[in-house]
Amino acid sequence: MFEIPKEYENLVNIVFLIVTAVIAYHGLTFRRPDGESDWVRLLFGCIAAVYFFLVLFKDILKVISF
Repeated sequence: MFEIPKEYENLVNIVFLIVTAVIAYHGLTFRRPDGESDWVRLLFGCIAAVYFFLVLFKDILKVISF
């Protein structure tokens, strides 16, 4: 799609981690006023958590590679 310069790659990854962490936290902990979870928020929270851990382990910590 577009190429990010090498010197900004870590900054972009950290911003991505922060944004996906906030989305995942909100999606997984949100409750309606009656105390029930909303399945759509749980779904998108889980998707955000998967991308969070993927970027963390692959790009930041370099623990895994594909």
